[in-house]
Formats: sequence, structure tokens, C-alpha cells
Amino acid sequence: MNVQPISGESRTRRGRARTALSALALGAVLMVATACSGGTPAPAGDDAKGGGSGSAKGAAAGSEASQAVLSITPADGAKEVATSGVLKISAANGKLTTVTVADTKGNAVAGKLAADGTSWEPERNLGSATEYKVHAIAKDGAGRESAKDITFTTLTPKNTFVGHYTPENGSVVGVGMPVSIKFSRGITHPEAVEKAVTVTADPAVRVEGHWFGNDRLDFRPEKYWAPGTKVTLKLNLDGVEGRPGVYGKQTRTVRFTIGRSQVSTVDAATHHMTVVRNGAVLKKLPITAGGPATTTYNGEMVISEKYEVTRMNGATVGFGGEYDIEDVPHAMRLSDSGTFVHGNYWAASSTFGSENVSHGCVGLRDVRGAYDKTTPAAWFFDSSIIGDVVVVKNSKDKQIAPENGLNGWNMPWSEWVS
Repeated sequence: MNVQPISGESRTRRGRARTALSALALGAVLMVATACSGGTPAPAGDDAKGGGSGSAKGAAAGSEASQAVLSITPADGAKEVATSGVLKISAANGKLTTVTVADTKGNAVAGKLAADGTSWEPERNLGSATEYKVHAIAKDGAGRESAKDITFTTLTPKNTFVGHYTPENGSVVGVGMPVSIKFSRGITHPEAVEKAVTVTADPAVRVEGHWFGNDRLDFRPEKYWAPGTKVTLKLNLDGVEGRPGVYGKQTRTVRFTIGRSQVSTVDAATHHMTVVRNGAVLKKLPITAGGPATTTYNGEMVISEKYEVTRMNGATVGFGGEYDIEDVPHAMRLSDSGTFVHGNYWAASSTFGSENVSHGCVGLRDVRGAYDKTTPAAWFFDSSIIGDVVVVKNSKDKQIAPENGLNGWNMPWSEWVS
């Protein structure tokens, strides 16, 4: 086998290659050692003059934790949390910059941030049996942020209540119509319920609520509504503790409109009723009011129900078996105690406009069966809407109680708002 000897030149080239490889290996070791040691190379040239953002000092400062400390109650994952008085968010050594609370459907909870920016609380109660997510961010004095997220679920009540309201959503009513809410359970925490019920008007007017007993809350302005006013009732009763252990279970928005103004005045002494619409006399009708032993209440009364034909039994309103008429025509309720303005077909035509013979109602001439649309009773029935006002004066009776029907107008405004 022939072996070619390595020339001197070849040996020299290989030696140089070994030297270069050795130098590269040593450089790599030094680089690894430098990178692992965390040391800072000596400054050189222009790079040594700056202290720029890439310096170790800048990096260390940027990694410092925020001094702001966030606290949220209840604890993350808590169950059966009370719907009021528990959710609180605060920041120590900093101020809150972001707080969001929402249920799983994305419905946000409005809240109030303290003037100093260190605490937040919801403006109203939370809903019951609902999961909520909380996200909060706070910044310390250096602008560094701390964040915290939790989830919790509110209690599921064993006992609940609702509010039965009038008027109906989408209705057009008369200028005397109050908002009246009758609760299914007596309320012993009225302040909590009041915060959860709002009534607003467009154009704006002051509207105030008044309690009748512990289960009814009515709202009205100081004077009759202006025609065309749009009224909105919001019930946010879900989660409201109306009495110990009894929670509201209702969230609803009700909107209605005030129609034209119609106020009819019954003069029991002259036996006539004057119908005024939008400030002008529309018609004057002969009537019969309550007789000497069964006089009609005086005062401002609001039409709350209308029946083309209805039964009236004296036994239901304290008159025993004095009357039981199964087909009273064109009847409109004025009080809970049985005061109506209605058609009367059993009295002589000469009675109307000349004497008072009823059991406390206001009677208008009519026919049995309510078929004749030309009678005074039919005309007034067709010309009236729920919420219209009927004022009775000069009757030998007392003024009707404001809670007897939708008749809060009989209470002075100063007493209503007190």
C-alpha cells in the first residue's frame, strides 16, 4: 500500500485549524460563563455613558412588584352569599382603577367608588341564586398594577315575595293614575324595597312614593300628570330582603303613557256631573248620588276598573241583602269599598238630575243589557279610561280615605312625602 507523506504545508494548515477551533471553544466557554454568572461587563465606548432602558438597573426596577394590595369579600368560590352587605372591594397602598362585577349573562352590577379611590361597593342588592365574577385592578404610587379575580354565588331563598303593580305595561291611562304596587308579603324592611323601586317621568317631574300599611307602595307627582307624559316603573326586587328571610324574586320594567286629561265633577247637591276634557266642558250629565242614609264619599277618585256589565251584591259591601243586581251596566270602580259610577235602569228617568237614591254610587240613566249606546251611562263609559278622575263634592259624607282605591290625591302633598 502506498502511503503519501504529509507535506510541511499540509501540516501547517491543520495546525492552524486546530488553533482556531481551540480559540472558538474557549470563547464559547467564556460566553456561557458570563451569561450564567449574571455579571456586568465593563463599560466601553458610547454604551457606557447612557444607563439606558436595557441596563440591568432599569430591568431590575421594572420587575419590582406593585405595593397595592387588593382585598375582596366574599372569598373566591364562596356559596350562599348574602345579596346585600357582603360584596366589598378595597385597595391598600394604592387606588382602585378598574372594578367590574357581572353575572354569567354579562349583566353588570353598578357600584360606587369612594372619593379616595380605595374602596368600592355595589349601589344596590345583588340577585339571588346568581353566580358573579369580580375583576379588580389597583395601582400603587409608582403606577404599578395589582389585579385580582374571584367568583362567588349568592343564596337561594326559601321564601320569596313579588309586587303586583298597576297600571299595565303599554297602557294609556288618565291623568290621575298613580303607580300602585301591592306586595304578596308584608314588608318590614321598607327602605330596602324603596331603593329597588324607581318611577320616572318624561318630561321629568318629581315623583314620590308613600306606604299604605306594610304591603302597598304608591307613587304619584304633586299634581295630576301632564297629558302625554311617559312614565317608567322599574322593579329590581330580585334579592331584596323585604322581611327577615323573605326575598324579592322580580325584575321588571313597566312603561305607560298618560292620555288626554279628563276630570269629571259630581255635585251631589245639584244632582249633575260636569265632564271636563283638556280644560273644556265636554258634557253635563244628570245623576243620582247616595241617598240620605247611604251617602256618597266626597273627594277625588280615580277610575280603576271598567265593566260593561257586572253583578253588584250589597252583602259584599256591608249592606246585607238590600240588593243583588246581576247585570249592572257600564260600571266603573272608584273605590275598594264598592263605590262605582254606573248605569241604572231600575230607577225612573225622572230620578236623574233631581234626587239622590243610590247606596253610595253615582248612577247614570241606562238600559238593561247595556245595548243602547245613546244613554248617558253608555256615553260616559265609552268616553272614560282607567286613570280618569271623578271628583265628588257637596255630599253629606266624609272625604274618602286615600288608601281606599287609587285615591292618594286626597292626601296633602306635605303628608305624602313626609
